[in-house]
Amino acid sequence: MQSFVHLARHRFYDRTVCHRLTAYPTLKVLQCGDPTGTGEGGPGYKYKDELPVDLPPAPSDPTGARRLYGRGLLAMANAGPDTNGSQFFVVYGDSVLRPNYTVFGTVGAAGLETLDKIAAGGIEQTAQDPAPVDGTPVLRTELLSVRPSCRP
Repeated sequence: MQSFVHLARHRFYDRTVCHRLTAYPTLKVLQCGDPTGTGEGGPGYKYKDELPVDLPPAPSDPTGARRLYGRGLLAMANAGPDTNGSQFFVVYGDSVLRPNYTVFGTVGAAGLETLDKIAAGGIEQTAQDPAPVDGTPVLRTELLSVRPSCRP
């Protein structure tokens, strides 16, 4: 969380786009935090995971390996263990994932309302995929200003 706060205070996220929206049955997230808008960018460093230990088990997973990332959670996106950088995702619908993503906050009611509009707009179609479940949001989503709020 300290990295996110540091980047936000230094306006790293300001005027960046959210480049990915997913609509899988078990993964409903908006991914942001890449200054290049491609999904490949970051701050130039990586840091260790702080994996969640208090997420509830996913009722749909009989193995117990997956957890429920509830609607409104903010978590770091990564490319494997200890590869956190600046990219993060916002959960707009309960999602079932292995507990491999550092949770660092929640989105308030107004933010969820905006998130619902973005999700309802859907994902851009491509010639290869006329009904995508993963890709660029139809509604361009830009983070104008990111300011962390630490509340108990």
